[in-house]
Amino acid sequence: MPKKVVVIGPESTGKTTLSQSLSSHYGAPWVPEFARSYLDRLGRPYVLEDLTRIARGQLEGEDLELQKAGTLLICDTDLYVLKVWSEHAFGTCDPWILDRIAERTYDLYLLTGIDLPWTDDPQREHPEPAMREYFHRVYRDLVLQSITPWKDIRGNQQERLSRSIEAIGNILNPQAK
Repeated sequence: MPKKVVVIGPESTGKTTLSQSLSSHYGAPWVPEFARSYLDRLGRPYVLEDLTRIARGQLEGEDLELQKAGTLLICDTDLYVLKVWSEHAFGTCDPWILDRIAERTYDLYLLTGIDLPWTDDPQREHPEPAMREYFHRVYRDLVLQSITPWKDIRGNQQERLSRSIEAIGNILNPQAK
């Protein structure tokens, strides 16, 4: 079974760039963030029910790419992001999403730090430094409470890539530690 690595963190912290770089480095498939394409097509503000549709699309993409994976699959986000997003925006999260979080397993979380400058994007909602810190703490708490190993990923793009490759190397070849 391929090892599944999730790049997780607040908005505008380089998750997609890191996911693509890791995919290229390892020649491994990666699962893009389904929410981006879904929201681009939506044509209206999202509502709570949209988050469940996004979750389903994210998991479908993950399952599809997993069939193509050899030893490694890179996931640009997972359902924890939808849980955080849903609870912040709507004060609740669909039980279906929570059930899928409980069922899915991953081998490593790469938690991206907020040390990169904010980049504006029509889909991003919280550029304020206090909100970026808040969301980083929320994601840090999630990975701390999970049983999945995780690595704090900070620095410029090359430093993030190097730290991520080291962390992935530790799960691909644990005897080499």
